[in-house]
Amino acid sequence: MTAVRNLSLEDMDRASIFHPVTSIADHLERGPVIMSDARGVRVKDQHGRDLIDCSSGLWCVNVGYGRSEIAQAAAREIENLSYHHIFGSTSNEPIIRLADRVLQLFHEQAGARHLSKMFFGTSGSDANDTNFKLVRYYNNLRGKPEKKKFISRVGGYHGLTYAAASLTGIEAYHKAFDVPLPGVMHVSCPHFYRFGRPGETEAAFTDRMIAELEALIAREGAETIAAFIAEPIMGTGGVLMPPAGYLDRVQEVLRRNDILFIADEVITGFGRLGSWFATGLYGLKPDIVTLAKGITSAYFPLSASVISEDIWEVLKDASPEYGPVMHGFTYSGHPVGGAVGMANLDVMEREGLVANAAEVGAYFMRALRERIADHPFVGDIRGEGLMVGVEFIADKGARRPFAPAAKAHRVVAARAHEAGVLARALPFIEVTSFSPPLCMTAAEADETVDRYGRGLDAATAELERLAEMP
Repeated sequence: MTAVRNLSLEDMDRASIFHPVTSIADHLERGPVIMSDARGVRVKDQHGRDLIDCSSGLWCVNVGYGRSEIAQAAAREIENLSYHHIFGSTSNEPIIRLADRVLQLFHEQAGARHLSKMFFGTSGSDANDTNFKLVRYYNNLRGKPEKKKFISRVGGYHGLTYAAASLTGIEAYHKAFDVPLPGVMHVSCPHFYRFGRPGETEAAFTDRMIAELEALIAREGAETIAAFIAEPIMGTGGVLMPPAGYLDRVQEVLRRNDILFIADEVITGFGRLGSWFATGLYGLKPDIVTLAKGITSAYFPLSASVISEDIWEVLKDASPEYGPVMHGFTYSGHPVGGAVGMANLDVMEREGLVANAAEVGAYFMRALRERIADHPFVGDIRGEGLMVGVEFIADKGARRPFAPAAKAHRVVAARAHEAGVLARALPFIEVTSFSPPLCMTAAEADETVDRYGRGLDAATAELERLAEMP
């Protein structure tokens, strides 16, 4: 018989749970914030505080919390077919219908008719691990076994499994983990506001980024490079917008050198930008697209690698010789995930949430700029749809950043939390991000801006002190 333990939930958590992306020392000292209830854009903690979740969890609860129709779809499928794998040609109706529906959205809403098949997993990290393996497999099948290297970017985030963490270009995720793997290279972060040189125009900055990519390819040899992976808008790196002309020119360089383009749309997919996919918004032609998060609005763990017909043809033609593609996961193509994904897309389409993200996102950006753009430590406010970042700067005139040790944006996020807004302090540069559920209303946007503004005001005295740090 299990002994009765008279512990609070906070103490039980400290004693039992190893938290991801968490300082163990801080957690043991302060304990957890326990979320207990959520509806729409709001969550409550263990003290009953009302918080506007401007992170959608981790960029993922696109339709908002508490959707009973999604819960009902999951319950029906659990009763009907609670689980079955899709190994060895086995399948199930929900995942078939979801794959077909997502592909049709790419074809009709993003102009990406070259995308052909979906391989399912459970997270964006495992999807990018699938991509890492699949690209190597593809080049082996077409007789180019030396073509194995990957190019990613400093500031990019692609997950935290071993290969995905190697593709991620944020040093904090590498420390003491023996990553990146050999053969993964990172080019400079294409964030003009922070990394443009004095007097450099945005066009000249783009020229420099493209020249660096071309020089890397020339140095390593195009015959050794398999793929380039990029988030169309870099999320965890700081809501970093692509400079003008950058994505088009990157794609042209890749085509010229027979290098695959992987568009990581784990965050930007499924309406976040006020468009179904960044692939359509930016006119991209990726060979592979990584999906997760918004495909189920995080009501069920599901991810996908969407591959082009060109890649599929190579795999198909080699099948008689190579046999089964020996890759997959226990939960690939889970029927409950398929049912949840279908219900999630039903909500998005029925309520026009993609259009709402565009409309309310533009309204939110205007309101945020009106409230805080003149703040002495706010450097840049940027974004697309309901994906927005605020970058803090120690000296606006000189565009001097805060010392990394100051963690100025974490101070702002903490004060915003106290004021009732969850805005995430990101791990690469001094940015707090906003990615609320796509059902946010203009009134909720106003309330968010008011709360965040009060939090920023409360942080100002401390920011003044931190700005003096060397």
